[in-house]
Amino acid sequence: MDNHHNFITELIDTLDTWFEKASGVEPARMSANLYPYHALFSPFYINDLKIKNRIVMAPIGNVYMAEESGRPSPKMIAYLSERAEGGVGLITSGLTPTGQGIDPTLTEPGEQSLFPRIDRSRFTYSGWRTLVENIHSSGARFFVQLSPGLGRVGSPLTVLTKLQLPVSASWNPNFYLPAVPCRPLLDLECRAIIRRTAQAAADAKELGIDGVYLHGHEGYLLDQMTNPSFNRRLIGLYADKQRFGVELVKAIRKKVGAEYPIMYRIGLSPALHAVYGRRMQTVNSLRKFRNERQVAETLEYMVNLVRAGVDAFDVDLGVYDNWWLPHPPSSMPPGCYLAVSRLVKEYFASIQLKSNRGIEVPVAGVGKLGYPDLAETALRRGDCDMVMLGRPLLADANWAAKAYAGRVASIRPCIGDQEACLKGFVKGTHVQCAVNPRTGFEDILAKTPPPAEHIKKIGVVGAGPAGIIFSITAAKRGHQVHLYEKRNRIGGMMLPGCVPTTKYEVGNYLCYLETAIEQTKKDYALKLQLGVEAGLENLAKEKFDALVIATGGKLTAPSIPGINGAKIVQAIDLFEQPRLAEDAQNILVIGGGSVGCEIAHWLAAEMGKSVNVVEKLPYIMPDVTTANRTHLIHLLEKSGVSLLNCAFVKRIEAGKVIIERNVSPTVPNPYNTWNPILPANIDNPLAKPIQEKWQEQILAADLIVLATGLVPNTMLYESCVQAHTAAEIHLIGDCFEIGRIFEAVKAGYLLGINI
Repeated sequence: MDNHHNFITELIDTLDTWFEKASGVEPARMSANLYPYHALFSPFYINDLKIKNRIVMAPIGNVYMAEESGRPSPKMIAYLSERAEGGVGLITSGLTPTGQGIDPTLTEPGEQSLFPRIDRSRFTYSGWRTLVENIHSSGARFFVQLSPGLGRVGSPLTVLTKLQLPVSASWNPNFYLPAVPCRPLLDLECRAIIRRTAQAAADAKELGIDGVYLHGHEGYLLDQMTNPSFNRRLIGLYADKQRFGVELVKAIRKKVGAEYPIMYRIGLSPALHAVYGRRMQTVNSLRKFRNERQVAETLEYMVNLVRAGVDAFDVDLGVYDNWWLPHPPSSMPPGCYLAVSRLVKEYFASIQLKSNRGIEVPVAGVGKLGYPDLAETALRRGDCDMVMLGRPLLADANWAAKAYAGRVASIRPCIGDQEACLKGFVKGTHVQCAVNPRTGFEDILAKTPPPAEHIKKIGVVGAGPAGIIFSITAAKRGHQVHLYEKRNRIGGMMLPGCVPTTKYEVGNYLCYLETAIEQTKKDYALKLQLGVEAGLENLAKEKFDALVIATGGKLTAPSIPGINGAKIVQAIDLFEQPRLAEDAQNILVIGGGSVGCEIAHWLAAEMGKSVNVVEKLPYIMPDVTTANRTHLIHLLEKSGVSLLNCAFVKRIEAGKVIIERNVSPTVPNPYNTWNPILPANIDNPLAKPIQEKWQEQILAADLIVLATGLVPNTMLYESCVQAHTAAEIHLIGDCFEIGRIFEAVKAGYLLGINI
């Protein structure tokens, strides 16, 4: 057990510095060097259930996909069924809670359900039966993920909407609003949740669902009850930190019998100390969680869970308070948690642990494994027994079928930005995908768009993601498409965007698009013209039936005294010409959005520069999804980047920049990664207003980098409209509104299927 003492600290350090190694991203390639993938497509068992291959769809929340009653809707059924049709061996649902009526955060006012439910009525059950039948028809198996509740990571608004406190294992601060306390569950309430969960498992078995999957991870309610970080009970039945989970499994096993599979999702460690160190003693909202579950304690608990009836695990790290760990963003390395599954497997082997059926307990590998060669390597090495894929299956529902056929280059890769999947839940929508516009819309968007009724000659200007996706989609429908790009390579803003090592997934997506466009050129009427800046005159000569203008955005520069005489470079230009920073040691970045922070980390971590970031807003990267935002801030702090929020550049002089900064203690800590930023439409009545105490500061700067954003470049569009260059003229991508790959891809696709 002593060998595990430093495991978490060393692993976190590796995850924070992986990009320093030249080989860090080598596993993250859509190569097919190990094809055919014999290990990946070999069958295996969970309990007595045989599963056709070792690809498991991870549980990604089905929030807003069920009807208000909790019955799985046609949207949820189509979404999960398409992944089964794509060749996945085991499909798992998103979180399906069992603590309604006890945990008030599980329902909206009026008791309308946010989540799928598997209780109450035959009407609700009928949706599950349809879902199972669809999945089985593709030869896949299906587990429903059961969770006692959300607890302290549920919405604190129940205090206002229901006049009820959220619940937890002990008196804990709510994650979103730490000033809102979460009351401890009563022992009677705990027993009621255990009974309901066991009944839900029995109902699942009766409905033909192949197994149940307990969500004991990430700081959800089951983790709160079984982790001393959150469970600080001194008296009562559940002061024993293992008792709730073990009793839960025993109750399920009693209801479903010995042969029915039970899987458990667990975190090897919250890893709070490894991430926050001394802050665990000084930050109020972290201090209560000091007594986190150690690796040895987790392994002991897992053994007792197996003895109680658990048949399989998936395991990684983290809780909501270090949200990037259980939701690995683009800045984390491929295969980030294989060391975790390997440790668990080795421990089980060392004590010769067997399940209640007398077989080895399979362990799923998780964490950025969406590369067939990497997944195959992990299985061959014995790092894991199954490969769990979440976001890769959002990006490409046919991942498994393509890998089996060796068509690896045609797999659409995940870009890891989590803006459409993870952030969608916070923004009030169901799961979507930045690079797959059909994800979450399988019920209304056909797999293959119908052929065009009237063939059009279409001119497209700009080969960024919007122009590319439109061109491919429209050409496949039979239109004659001419795509113009002034650069000598497609990609638009993705070209500078994939320069940092931590943006390797955007680089993968760009390679995928280049392959896709070349294949489309061979098979359809798509003509790509690189190095051609299309203007009003040559567009008019072609007599297009339709024009699609996707010319992106144009750079902006702030009006600052002294800016014209200083050494200034735009962030985008610096990404494309790193030599511009060679002679500079002290670099100041103006703009603390995603681009400013990405270039700051690149300059500091990969080029060894001293970097300051000046941002006028109270928060750094306020619009970036929490996991990606907090991990990048964490990396910036570790790289020594100075983040100066509530500050602005006053003037620029030779070799220095004078800023005005609000130094009031009420200014938010820019390095705060343990509390999320609430959406702008949600008022926090407990928030203290920011007071003003302005101070002038002088910063050394050999180079100033502008990351102040873009504005839409509509000049060509407006000229074409004025000249009536075509019968229809469309505006998409950044030249309509500055956005992300998500909005660009969706706009390109939807216009492509409708034009």
